[in-house]
Amino acid sequence: MKYYYILFSVLYTNLGFSQIPNGYYNNATGNGYVLKTQLYNIINQQNDQGYSAIDGFFRNYDLDNYYENNNTILDIYSENPDGQDPYNFTPFNDECGNYSDEGDCYNKEHIIPKSVFNENTPMQGDAHSLLPTDGRVNGFRGNFPMGRVDNNNLASQSGISNPTQNGSKLGDNLNSGYSSGYSGTVFEPIDEFKGDIARIHFYFATRYQNQISNWSSYAMFNGSSDQVFETVFLNILLEWHNLDPVSQKEIDRNDAIYYDHQGNRNPFVDHPEYVNAVWNAEDDSEAPTAPSNLVASNPTATSIDLNWIPSTDNVGLSGYDIYKDGSYYTNVNTTYTTIIGLSPETNYCYTVVAIDSSNNSSLPSNEACDTTTSGSSGSADLFFSEYMEGSSFNKALEIANFSGSTINLSNYELKLSSNGSSTWNSNSYSFPNNASIANTGVYVIMHGSAAVCTDVEDDLNNSINGFNGNDVIGLFKNGVLIDILGTLGDDSDYAKNITLVRNADVAAGSSIFNINEWTIYDDINTCEDLGSHTQTLGISQIANDAIKLYPNPLTGNTLFIDVLEKVNLEIYNLTGKKVFNYSLNPGTNPLPISSLNSGIYIVQLHTIRKSWTRKIIKQ
Repeated sequence: MKYYYILFSVLYTNLGFSQIPNGYYNNATGNGYVLKTQLYNIINQQNDQGYSAIDGFFRNYDLDNYYENNNTILDIYSENPDGQDPYNFTPFNDECGNYSDEGDCYNKEHIIPKSVFNENTPMQGDAHSLLPTDGRVNGFRGNFPMGRVDNNNLASQSGISNPTQNGSKLGDNLNSGYSSGYSGTVFEPIDEFKGDIARIHFYFATRYQNQISNWSSYAMFNGSSDQVFETVFLNILLEWHNLDPVSQKEIDRNDAIYYDHQGNRNPFVDHPEYVNAVWNAEDDSEAPTAPSNLVASNPTATSIDLNWIPSTDNVGLSGYDIYKDGSYYTNVNTTYTTIIGLSPETNYCYTVVAIDSSNNSSLPSNEACDTTTSGSSGSADLFFSEYMEGSSFNKALEIANFSGSTINLSNYELKLSSNGSSTWNSNSYSFPNNASIANTGVYVIMHGSAAVCTDVEDDLNNSINGFNGNDVIGLFKNGVLIDILGTLGDDSDYAKNITLVRNADVAAGSSIFNINEWTIYDDINTCEDLGSHTQTLGISQIANDAIKLYPNPLTGNTLFIDVLEKVNLEIYNLTGKKVFNYSLNPGTNPLPISSLNSGIYIVQLHTIRKSWTRKIIKQ
């Protein structure tokens, strides 16, 4: 059976940090129901703890650390995400027990009713599909399927309001729009938790696909082991999944179930894009819409911020390609980024292209341009100079300063991203009070249990130095990324059991990791020159006035430029359009520029190691 629907899918951004085990999804390479079976083979290794263990799990992990942050039970049927909860449950003390009214106590709800699978194991005690909920509302929901309630046909029942005190409701399914095709009684949670409910259903359909075809008596199921859901309920769940993106609560709960309870994960929390890859797997040739309202803003001497309105797609987006001055620059999976490592007083222009999960490209966004301010170039800031990822706890990071003066570290921090996550860990490393790095000096942060090279450490930290060879580390200044080790969203090993030393001709950090900027030492536990760094920059060490442009302002049609080595020159007008390109030889170079109209221009000069920028005025 084919089904058709529109999914306005935006990127899942700012999801927080998730500890997905390295390589956990390596075998999830297919599409459609092939992918679903691959995921089944990954997640069916479940260490069933039994139904009785769920109470203890709730007490430890289903707590409200997200809304009121008061460590009461987080109950999706009483939580008010926009204000004060109508009531709260205390872990253990308010476990049911007997109840007659809403708010009396909480118990364990099977999101897929336990009568569907005859209370058999391991379904009965699967923490992924069990949530703590108000006992009376749980009873009110009963065994009814999840759906979209018609507000004109609410069910009545003594002893409880409908809708409930947080807005959950029971009634006839709204048999129109995306929920058309069913008119029986359904239960509808509030919008805040609809995505949670949908992803629990997708997990359950995948984890138990070898048994689920035997449970077709449930209204939501169609008797198959592949699609699993009746089309009307599949469309409802898909709509809810896209309406309510993955939350930090789901991420934290998924980690707790894997690491501390039963040893398997909900793949649709880790990878929300798998939902559409499994259940909307028809050939996709439809391109995303173009990103809109691209804005370049907040220029500094070396950086420009970009943000834009996200694209939409019939299946789902995988990221955005960013183009700088017409050339591909990088890919991100957010709707904002900061471009760093730019030259001062230089105009840059950007466009953004959306890419969907089938690798279809959108048309480019509008072009957005901005000019960096005057000031020092990227070489005037800190950068990573050495990385050691040795055996056990032999891990260290070295940061270098070749700015020409001492730098106080109060505005700097380090962040970690693990196992292919596209976001940074909420925990970051801040330098000790009054810490600084002298010019040409370095700062070494080591793991507290390191056994080698301990005589050069400046600080010990086990959190940031808990990295492995596929984890990404960022150096931030005032919240802006200025250097990076590894690539966000990529869980491949780029530096496992090796030491990396930044090449001596690298002058500055970069938001894009380039392994060619590093010398690799394969001997494990090699801390090559840790505690010092050498920088040999040749021509890039020459002061800016070593390149001379004259006369300026120009009254004639010839610009003279003196350089000490071969230099490439580009001239841009103030809209960012390149209007002149020239190759300069050592010595004095006369440039005939009669073709340029009167006005202000940006001149950019490049060697292989450094760039300079000047403004000229032609009268």
